[in-house]
Amino acid sequence: MDGTVLVADDDRTIRTVLTQALTRAGCKVHATSSLVTLMRWVEEGKGDLVISDVVMPDGNGLEALPKIGQQRPGLPVIVISAQNTIMTAIQAAEKDAFDYLPKPFDLPDLLKRAARALEHKRRAGARGPAPRPAGTAPANDLPLVGRTPAMQALYRLVARVMNSDMAVLVTGESGTGKSLIARAIHDFSDRRTMPFVVAQASDLQGMDGPGAVLSKARGGTLLFDEVGDFDLATQGRVVRMLDSLTESSPRIMATSQVDLVARMEVGAFRQDLYYRLGGVTLAVPALRERIEDIPLLAEHFLARGDGGTSRRLKPDAMELLRAYSWPGNVRQLENTIRRLLVTTSEAEIVRAEVEAVLGNQPAMEPLRGAGEGERLAASVGKHLKRYFDLHGGMLPPPGLYGRILREVETPLIEIALDATGGNQARCADLLGINRNTLRKKITELDIRVTRRRKLM
Repeated sequence: MDGTVLVADDDRTIRTVLTQALTRAGCKVHATSSLVTLMRWVEEGKGDLVISDVVMPDGNGLEALPKIGQQRPGLPVIVISAQNTIMTAIQAAEKDAFDYLPKPFDLPDLLKRAARALEHKRRAGARGPAPRPAGTAPANDLPLVGRTPAMQALYRLVARVMNSDMAVLVTGESGTGKSLIARAIHDFSDRRTMPFVVAQASDLQGMDGPGAVLSKARGGTLLFDEVGDFDLATQGRVVRMLDSLTESSPRIMATSQVDLVARMEVGAFRQDLYYRLGGVTLAVPALRERIEDIPLLAEHFLARGDGGTSRRLKPDAMELLRAYSWPGNVRQLENTIRRLLVTTSEAEIVRAEVEAVLGNQPAMEPLRGAGEGERLAASVGKHLKRYFDLHGGMLPPPGLYGRILREVETPLIEIALDATGGNQARCADLLGINRNTLRKKITELDIRVTRRRKLM
């Protein structure tokens, strides 16, 4: 990798790490904490690649992107940001950033993206991409918050398909935010000024149903809500509708909380409809699959529900939210926070108050998309395939083997410890490993051990 990289970040540690890593990779590096300095370098013709933070002491890195594009067409910009929302990814894509990475970022992954950007510049020469219109929807309307790899990969994929005409299928459990994803794609696409129409099975009944729906959507977006629940007759009407579309017809999207492939296998969902709807599939992870996002979401809902005041959850109360299985996903979490805001009055919400609210809610996660008696290997395989799919044709960051083993090891050991009442000798015997190995794993995985009597 060779070329000159301009790095702009107000964090000295990040500037130092990037400078050292890029230099070792063969690049020349100019680093600054000032957006003004970065823009001067760009105007002077310096640099083959820009890596910039969003929030800088003297400006906003996203707002500088159009000016960089005007001054230096074809100069790639990689945006890095601690603002881990879908809005950052969408705005970066709209303002023609070459790529976007959330903080904390994976350094080898960033270096690969930097190499790709430099190669792209060499091949593209001075030709830059055509500018896209800016979005108009306010960020606060989209509670799509997450810093976990799965959510960040989903955000980047949303940004890439936003202005495509391909059909989009959004899958995920109830309450994960499928409709929010679909709405975001429309609201920040070139069709944003056109209608966004949600069609359910009842809207497609009768001879005039499909035509009336198309007439409402015009050249905007038509979303089939929970298409997996449509009966076969309705599915047939949708197929015939899609076959009649013209260039001026709306963009087609659909959501489903059921496994459409499994329904196809038992003859409950039409294969021809599945392939018409699945141009791009966006799988929204369940909340229990992105535990690290729970504090971010809880703080978001606290601020929104209490007018931005300083209500907060005590650490042990937040830990209880993290440990819950959330069968209703983000929607259930939002409703839980709303109840807490109504039923509590102190600035700090304590664990007992969270227990009281959660005590009346189902704690078992739903078993969706898994056949009766499905083997663990099959479930893991489905999860891993979705993880790869979420990266949109790109490889996940290096170190996948270790990350996956950690994901499996941690709940296995935690559940085994819980089953044995925290007795490490019994737990090690249950797992079939040495007690010293178990102790080492407990330390490495930061597992909390609580001793208590357990009748099993």
